[in-house]
Amino acid sequence: MTPTNQRAGILLMIGAALIFSAQDALSRHLAETYNVFMVVMIRYWFFAAFVTWVAYRQAGGFRAAVRTGYPALQIFRGVLLVAEICVMVVAFTRLGLIEAHAIFAAYPLIVAALSGPVLGEAVGWRRWAAIGVGFVGVLVILDPGVTVFSPNALIPVVASFMFALYGLLTRYVARKDSAAVSYFWTGISGGVVMTSIGLWFWEPMTPADWGFMAMLCISGATAHYLLIRAYAVAEASSIQPFAYFQLPAASFLGIFIFGETLRTNVLIGAGIVVAAGLFTLWRARVRSSRAARQGAGLSGPSTDP
Repeated sequence: MTPTNQRAGILLMIGAALIFSAQDALSRHLAETYNVFMVVMIRYWFFAAFVTWVAYRQAGGFRAAVRTGYPALQIFRGVLLVAEICVMVVAFTRLGLIEAHAIFAAYPLIVAALSGPVLGEAVGWRRWAAIGVGFVGVLVILDPGVTVFSPNALIPVVASFMFALYGLLTRYVARKDSAAVSYFWTGISGGVVMTSIGLWFWEPMTPADWGFMAMLCISGATAHYLLIRAYAVAEASSIQPFAYFQLPAASFLGIFIFGETLRTNVLIGAGIVVAAGLFTLWRARVRSSRAARQGAGLSGPSTDP
């Protein structure tokens, strides 16, 4: 496969999205019986071992993976991600896979909204309009007047903000650090923090649930590997929209495994959120292409970011 193999990148991204949805179902099952901190801790032990293995296989080996221009920021990224995972797993147990994922799908809109103050990027009126429409979709999902002020309904909102900030910080540290460096620090710092917390909440697990835990760990490593390969063989802007496959896949598992129901307002709201998110991704790609052409001297200045 070559760095421009878009078809392979799309297939790898879809595969990662489907496996991530299965991982979320496993997380919900385990977190309904055991403490969330313990479940995420064990998951991160495997994840930390996996990123260490990946680091040794990268060019330059372990030393290259550790070398970062933003040590404090990389640690903060890792802590932020593992905290977001804990919050999202709680959302799965309180709201179910369908509603939690439907609300969480708004995170690309939050990335677009925060890209100005965090990264100094210009956001044009078209993307601001899409952001506004997307958050209307979130309100439709939350069903104003019924659950909009419910703490449970706000849990995935908090998780989406956390994940959006994590994504923006990942783009920020990419100015000096490679993807391999960021990936290594994400796994190691998250693993250390979760171990310091999760050990206090240790509970004995049944043999059957240890089997589910093993599946959770393996699925996480597999999905992340597919994600790495996807970004290695295709441009991120061309394959990122296919990450939305996680939403219908998680909904399918929620309905047929956990007996969840797909309410009409959730279906309509999720459709609005996804459509707005796809539009912002498309506008970001248009802007990136326009900037590349300007850099090559192929077009005039742009007045519409």
